[in-house]
Amino acid sequence: MGTEGHNRRVVAGRYRLEEKLGRGGMAVVWRATDQLLGRSVAVKELPYDESLSAAEARRQRDRTLREARAVAQLSHPHIIVVHDVVEDERPYIVMELIEGGSLADRLAQRGPVDATEAARIGIALLGALGAAHAAGVLHRDLKPDNVLLENGTDRVVLTDFGIAQVAGTPTLTENGAFVGSPEYTAPERMSGVRTGPESDLWSLGALLCAALSGESPFHRDSLGGILHAVVVGDIQPPAQVGPLLPVVRGLLERDPDRRLDADRAERMLRAFRDTGRTPMSPPPAYAPTVGDVPRRRPQDLPGLRSPLPPVDLPGPDRPEEPFLRQPTRRVLIAALLVAAMAGAGISAAALLREESTGDGGPMPTRSATPTPTPTTRQASPSTSAPTP
Repeated sequence: MGTEGHNRRVVAGRYRLEEKLGRGGMAVVWRATDQLLGRSVAVKELPYDESLSAAEARRQRDRTLREARAVAQLSHPHIIVVHDVVEDERPYIVMELIEGGSLADRLAQRGPVDATEAARIGIALLGALGAAHAAGVLHRDLKPDNVLLENGTDRVVLTDFGIAQVAGTPTLTENGAFVGSPEYTAPERMSGVRTGPESDLWSLGALLCAALSGESPFHRDSLGGILHAVVVGDIQPPAQVGPLLPVVRGLLERDPDRRLDADRAERMLRAFRDTGRTPMSPPPAYAPTVGDVPRRRPQDLPGLRSPLPPVDLPGPDRPEEPFLRQPTRRVLIAALLVAAMAGAGISAAALLREESTGDGGPMPTRSATPTPTPTTRQASPSTSAPTP
């Protein structure tokens, strides 16, 4: 039960809330002190909303607790750590406190990163996604807001698992509602055809473009424009992507069965990091870092479908050719766009309502990270959290 102590709230008689780090559409993240262990932590609070029905409040609570369970089962240096869950009149998630801002903050304050830094971030996120996918967890909202960059350590941390899908558990998405960030959502998920580990990899491709150029390649002024760009428009990576173009092209392959898989993407990024050049195909010598979580094939994971045949990357004599020129695939994609637009019609208003601060979960829109204070930006798994 929350109590007042020295003008500061104490949750569960243990966690003293000290400073609001940010607020998302459905959660507040606090800097706090664990008085039992004497350490700083981040506490994510789901505020009480009197306007919600009992069923809606229960869904919010279930989503928050599901997020905590999803992250608690993951152990990886590039995934946020959950320490505790407190069930009071409202739920709280207690996480590690990461001093630093998000990748989105970094881009807003200092502009795009160079190719070497983007490759470093990509390698770390591939390790995090590999660990999550091996545990049957799909993140479903990979974007710069949900990647934290820890001050002083160069650690990259994936956070905000608020709309994650866990194999073997029911989803909490409302009927007809879309959850996620449209500019970073794979076309097959946008149109409701399927979702799997490969959908998170598409999001990583869009994130790498944003890291290198400052914004998603699918950024448009309207939701309809974003849908068209993601599902059917020609994909033209910005010029800044050049050094990592083979990786980005492979990840932004619209056909999920032809998309670059995590192991091959990591090998290509490691080759670039070591040689300054990205090979058109993954070199066999570059294995994941020693100590990384072993990966299982996505198609072997319970409840997840992801056949991953070889990726047909454009040849060096066709570097500027837009993706998906094939007429037959255009017809298929056009059909997907119709399905996407039909589905989006149900939830377009909700998507726009929380486009910049969604909190992940059954609410239709991109999950958001809390608005940060000028110094530290910490987010929990269902809002944004600090990243190294």
